[in-house]
Amino acid sequence: MTRFNGCIDLHNGKVKQIVGGSLSDDSPNELKTNFVSKETPQYYAQLYQKFNVTRCHVIKLGPNNDEAAKEALASWPQGLQVGGGITSDNAREWIDYGASKVIVTSYLFPDARFSKERLVDLCHRVGKDKLVVDVSCRRRDNKWIVAMNKWQTMTDMEVNKESLDMLSEYCSEFLIHAADVEGLCKGIDQELVQKLGEWVTLPTTYAGGGKSIEDLALVNSLSNGKVDLTFGSALDIFGGNGVTFDDCVAWNKEHL
Repeated sequence: MTRFNGCIDLHNGKVKQIVGGSLSDDSPNELKTNFVSKETPQYYAQLYQKFNVTRCHVIKLGPNNDEAAKEALASWPQGLQVGGGITSDNAREWIDYGASKVIVTSYLFPDARFSKERLVDLCHRVGKDKLVVDVSCRRRDNKWIVAMNKWQTMTDMEVNKESLDMLSEYCSEFLIHAADVEGLCKGIDQELVQKLGEWVTLPTTYAGGGKSIEDLALVNSLSNGKVDLTFGSALDIFGGNGVTFDDCVAWNKEHL
C-alpha cells in the first residue's frame, strides 16, 4: 500500500522547497525558490517523529548544509535518511551521525558514467541495508535517464527494469525524483510511477509534482501499492496550499 514519506530539503543551511530543474552551479541566479522555512531542520525532524512518518529523507542541495543535516539527524537518531554529497569516504560518518540510511546518486557516476565498482564498494562499507540509491531522472525521447549534479547532468543510465534489478542487489531502497516536474505542483509523472510499479522490487519513494491528497490514491493505483509518495512544495508545512500534513498522517494511519 502506498504511504506518505516525508522530506527535508536543505539549501544553504535552510529548509527550502525549490523547483528542482532550476538548480545549477553555473547559473545560481536562476534558482526558483517556492518556500524558505522559518523553522529549523530540528522542527521538521521532530514533527515527523511525533506522527511516526518514517522513511523520511534529508537532502543536502549543495554546500553549507552539513550542520543543518546533523541537527536534523540528532533530533531523531536512526529516524532519517540523508543524501547529498555522499561518497565511500563519508558514508559511514553520516551513519555515525545518526542517519538510518545514506542516499547516493552522483558519486556512482564519475564523469557521468555509471561505476559499479563504486556501488559495490559503498555497499561493503555501510551494508546493503543502510544504502538507498537515488535514481532521480529526466525524460528524454520517451525514456527516463538518471540525472546527477543537482539534476543538471545526464548520465549513461536509463531507468528501467534491468538497471533497477542490478542496483537492487546492492541497496535496500530507491528514491526517485522526477526532476522535470519537481517543485511545480502540477501533477506527478503518471507514466513513470506506473512503470516503477512494474519494475521495482524494493521499497521505493517517488517525489515530484504531487499537488493534492488524491495523489496518494493515484500512486497506489498506478503502482499497485509498490511505490510511496512524498510531497514538497504543495504541502502546508512547506508553505503550500494543496495538501495538509494532517491529511497525510491520516492517510498513513488509515491505510498502513
